[in-house]
Order: sequence, then structure tokens, then C-alpha cells
Amino acid sequence: MEGFVLALLVVAVIFLMMGIRVVRQGYVYTIERFGRFTHVANPGFNFIVPFVDRVGRKVNVMEQVLDIPGQEIITKDNAMVGVDAVVFFQVLDSAKAAYEVSDLYVAIMQITTTNLRTVMGSMDLDETLSKRDEINARLLSVVDHATSPWGVKLTRVEVKDIRPPADISNAMARQMKAEREKRAQILEAEGLRAAEILRAEGEKQGQILQAEGRREAAFRDAEAREREAEAEAKATQMVSDAIAGSGSQAINYFVAQKYVEAISQFATSPNAKTILFPLEATQLMGTLGGIGELAKEVMGKDKDK
Repeated sequence: MEGFVLALLVVAVIFLMMGIRVVRQGYVYTIERFGRFTHVANPGFNFIVPFVDRVGRKVNVMEQVLDIPGQEIITKDNAMVGVDAVVFFQVLDSAKAAYEVSDLYVAIMQITTTNLRTVMGSMDLDETLSKRDEINARLLSVVDHATSPWGVKLTRVEVKDIRPPADISNAMARQMKAEREKRAQILEAEGLRAAEILRAEGEKQGQILQAEGRREAAFRDAEAREREAEAEAKATQMVSDAIAGSGSQAINYFVAQKYVEAISQFATSPNAKTILFPLEATQLMGTLGGIGELAKEVMGKDKDK
């Protein structure tokens, strides 16, 4: 009896051990009973009925990356381009991913490839090269809608590389070079234009400043001449007053003064070797005598005062 109980205990322990299932984080197991799906086993400790329940599929519920192999696509303008893409997806419903589609990875790859041909085939070559974001968005919308019955959520679709034909690549390179040369010439022309404008502005400003300088100089010259004329007029007035008060003797004085200054200039001239006086000595003495009389007369007046 004790042996039978012990045997039952051993069988029970084995039975319990066979029913224990530990699911790793990031995975979900589908449980089937007699081949029919009943429920899912979430990460952690799970118990199933041995010989009745079994693990059907082990579904990865982490976000996964599926590489779409390169393919040749004909664009709307009949250009052949090579395209590579990647798909990021995550299983949200493990039961649908396990039982609604035979091979989930192959199905996603095929439907993405088909829609990639459809989207890029409706665009020109220039659009396929310049509107990558638009291609990604359209692919994501179409493929995500198509895979939603499988319990899959597409998070991102990215076109990795677009390879145009070699002749088109060469033509594009020449076009880009010509465009850059055009921009360089435009910038150079604009620089020369700006330099000419600045140079003209500088010359204009210089001429304005020169004209203002000449005007200021002319004004100061006129002022100097005016003051010189005033001084000359004042001197002339003083001479006239002296002549009016002293008569011919004052005239003789001024004439003699100028005569002496002229003789002194002859004497100090470096080229003067011989000095000829065209006037007679008696005339010079008479002039000097007049000067002496004028001086006496002036001195006498001063004493009377």
C-alpha cells in the first residue's frame, strides 16, 4: 500500500513537472488543447494540463527588423532603379500572428515588396530620389493596413538605398556640376557689382569732400584778401592823412623809403656784382634833404604839443 501511494506521488510530481511552462520576457506562447487554440501563456510561470494542452507557437512580441532584399523597379518615366528597404514591425496579437497567416515574415516581405513597386512605379525618377519621406509614409500606411488582420503593427518603413542607372548618375553629376558653376558665376558677378558700387560711392564721396575743401579754401582766401584790402585801405588812409598834414615832404619821405628798399634788394642779390644808379647824386641828396626837413617839422610839432 505504501508503495502504491509512493508511486502515485511520483506520478503526480512528474505530471506537475510536465505541466510547468516558463515563458521568457519578450515572447508569448500559444496554448493548444487537442490541436485547438485556447489561450496564450504570457512571460513568467504558466501551468498547462499535460497530455491535453501543448505549446503551439512561440511568438516574438518584441519590435523586429525585416530586411527587404534589393530589387529592380521601373519608374513612371521608364527608368530602372535598384531599391533596398527595411521594415520595423511588432506583433500585438500573438494568436492572429500565429494562426491567421502561414509564414508571417515571408508574408510581410512579399506585401512590402509589392507595394514598394506600386508606390515607386507611380513616380518619376526625380521624385523617387527627392521624395523619400513621402515614399516611406505611403508604404507605411498601405502595408500597415494590409498586415493589421495578422495582429501586426508596422512602426516604420525605410527605403535604405535608391540606385539609378550609371548613365543617369553621370548625367545628374554633370547637371549638378553645371548648377554649381552657375551659382558660382552668379555670386562672382554679384560680388563684382557690389565692389563697383562701393568704388563709385567712394569716388563720389571723395569728390564731394574735395569740392567742400576747395570751397572752404576759396572762402578763406577771399576772407584773407578782404582783410588784406582792409589793411591796405587803412594804410592808404594813413598815408593820405600824413600827406594832407605834411604836404610834399611826406610824399618825398615815402618815395625815399621805397627807393632805399629797392637799393637794399639790389645789394642783397647774390647775382649783383655791379650796381648802376640811373639817378644823379644831387637828386638823391635833395630827396634825403626833404626827408630831413619832414622829420624836423614833425619833431617841432611834437614839441609844441
